[in-house]
Amino acid sequence: MRALFIGAGSPAIVFGLVPLANALRSGGHEVFMAANEPMMPSVSGNGIPAVSMAEHDIWHYVWTDRNGNPRTFVKGFEEEMRFTGGWFAHLGAEGYATLRGFTGQWRPDIVVGGTMCYAAPLIAARLGVPYVRVAWDSGDWRWTDEGALPVLEPELRELGLDRIPEPDLRIEIYPPSLTPPDAFPDAQLMRWTPGNLQRKAEPWMYSRPERPRVCLTAGSRASRERSLEFLRGLAERIAPLDVEIVIPAPEELASELRRVLPGVRTGWLPLDVVVPTCDLVVHHAGGATTMTAMSAGVPQLVVSETLAFLPPVRRLADYGAAISLAPDDATDEAVATACRELLSEPSYRERAGALARELAELPPPSEFVPQLEKLAAR
Repeated sequence: MRALFIGAGSPAIVFGLVPLANALRSGGHEVFMAANEPMMPSVSGNGIPAVSMAEHDIWHYVWTDRNGNPRTFVKGFEEEMRFTGGWFAHLGAEGYATLRGFTGQWRPDIVVGGTMCYAAPLIAARLGVPYVRVAWDSGDWRWTDEGALPVLEPELRELGLDRIPEPDLRIEIYPPSLTPPDAFPDAQLMRWTPGNLQRKAEPWMYSRPERPRVCLTAGSRASRERSLEFLRGLAERIAPLDVEIVIPAPEELASELRRVLPGVRTGWLPLDVVVPTCDLVVHHAGGATTMTAMSAGVPQLVVSETLAFLPPVRRLADYGAAISLAPDDATDEAVATACRELLSEPSYRERAGALARELAELPPPSEFVPQLEKLAAR
């Protein structure tokens, strides 16, 4: 069987697809993963053959429409979701154009795409092969298709379609206790496993320190421009609690963090190695970060950087495994108080542990391989 995986824009999306892609490769199947050019190291670094389907980085598609005009950010939950769907669709349309040529040389039997990786349903419809949609986080992205639809109208018209094709198989990764209120009734749950890039492990990364350890991160897309002040401010608020702070970050940002926060351990630190040694994860509400902490049974303090991330964070907080703060509410006192509560109140770790056990009981990616084989053989 030949399987074409399609990611888009962010390392987190690639990482979310890696476990299932590797399960297929381990089963003897041919696999390629397509994404935009800046994501090629994230794909190939996980040992998966990589295909570049679009030239630009994520921000080109966020801030520029298909005609080259600037896009203006909108406020409000539904508006932000449509905006997000629009830029994902722009990237998807460019990727679809490239993949038409690629699949003329290497025709897949099945197409597997991440949430909002719109090139996947388009190329699957063109080829007449099954399409599988795999969630890469526990977010609620229902409104994004409304923003994507007008952007993809030329491609849909060419295919004789008036809507974005539905998947033949929909795979979600949330634990049952955090099922969204409007969850897809036909979705199948898969165990979430990390697919992040690795580096040489040092003993401190997999050993627990004497003091409580707090992991502070703004995700794999963190940069000096977007994240330095966010991380610096949170680190300075947390430092008086007498904890050890580690900050996983891309190296370009990490070099600046070492300068402004002497003594803090930072750099590209694989979350799946470091997080299990932590007592608390403080982050921006990124999907991969949230799921890594959840699977490790570690409480979370979430300062959401966007409204789109709020629903799953609120469910996590309502369950009792996290505290969520809006950016405007993340004052020195509020952050310090929340961290003290999360570190000292056992119920948070107990609830986080319960979610970790739920995730561990879900079927792993390898158990979906026979199902994909049957789909491809139809």
